[in-house]
Amino acid sequence: MNDASTIDERRNHLVDEIVAGRSLPASVELAMRTVARDQHLPGLDPFSAYTDEAVSIKENPGGPLPLSLASVPSVVAMMLAQLDAQPGDRVLEIGAGTGYNAALLAEIVGEDGEVTTVDIEHDVALHARTALNKTGYERVTVIERDGLKGAPENAPYDRIIATVGLWDLPHTWWEQLTDGGQLVLPFRWRGQTQSVSLTRRGDTFVSDGMELCGFVPVIGQDGEHSVELADGTVRVHHDRDQPVDRDLLSDVFSEPLVELWSEARVGGQEPFAGVWLRATLFDDTVCRLEVTKEALAAGVRRPAIPVRSPALVVGGSIAYMVLQREDADPERPWRLGAAGYGPAGADLARKLVQHIDAWGTHRDTVPTMTIHPAGTERDSLVAGHVIAKEETVVVLSV
Repeated sequence: MNDASTIDERRNHLVDEIVAGRSLPASVELAMRTVARDQHLPGLDPFSAYTDEAVSIKENPGGPLPLSLASVPSVVAMMLAQLDAQPGDRVLEIGAGTGYNAALLAEIVGEDGEVTTVDIEHDVALHARTALNKTGYERVTVIERDGLKGAPENAPYDRIIATVGLWDLPHTWWEQLTDGGQLVLPFRWRGQTQSVSLTRRGDTFVSDGMELCGFVPVIGQDGEHSVELADGTVRVHHDRDQPVDRDLLSDVFSEPLVELWSEARVGGQEPFAGVWLRATLFDDTVCRLEVTKEALAAGVRRPAIPVRSPALVVGGSIAYMVLQREDADPERPWRLGAAGYGPAGADLARKLVQHIDAWGTHRDTVPTMTIHPAGTERDSLVAGHVIAKEETVVVLSV
């Protein structure tokens, strides 16, 4: 058996694993079995290209996150399923990366379709162009440009997909997508990122699904801020409209700890990120908490997930999600709760427990997101919880 056939087997095995975990459109599955991801990752062991893992292709000397990643294949498949591109579609991709996703899109839309991919980084765009040419996808257009500007020269598009995290929806994309067209983007609000599938309906976008994900943030948006606490060992990540004050929180972890427990329990592999999503439907105090090993060693209560747990922050108080093992229920041994610090820590913990219990009762509830242009009159918005951004107004409803 030659190396090429062995690599093909590895690629098909990876796709088999992805398909076992979720239903994919036939066109997406076929594209993933056809496009050679290893050819878009030169320098990497070809067999390693067919593990369900992200691969950094450009490090960021100025920050903890890479400037560009080859996304996790199962997430790639999930987002392509959300996009639901069809043969003959014109597609715009924001974030060229390795060119792999653009090659998949080219397979899906076929010879009668068109794919344009944009990246702000010169060497990333060059890498994508080189890999696409090498693998026979010369027909894909690669443009080096700020992705927030889109690519008006090839518009209008039937589909737009972003492979970078967006805090806001640029109005330029709005103008370049056909009415009735589909937009899929990793959208960031209140510290979380969800891959949201949206349909343009005139001057609004309305979601038809969202799934938890994580992506490198786009360059050029500054909607998320961070404050460092406990000598930099704890960070609170929040949106710019949230009044999180580092001075008020400076000594919060020296305050007595309060722990309250919900009725919700989860199994070892059972996701509970829906708590976060559910809380943002009603609560503007939701942020993301990041606790380092140094803070844990110093006695800070361990969050449910140290690097990214939902937290409620008001003034000099904070509460965040925690868990503990209880063997009374072997199928769901982990009980969810809240740890609170500061003068209002108990009240915030109680509120977070209410969010957890509400999620526990309706775990499969997915809200609807409606996005309006900024400046839309309040009485013209759909009913729901309003979050104002720079270029848009987001409304979440159930």
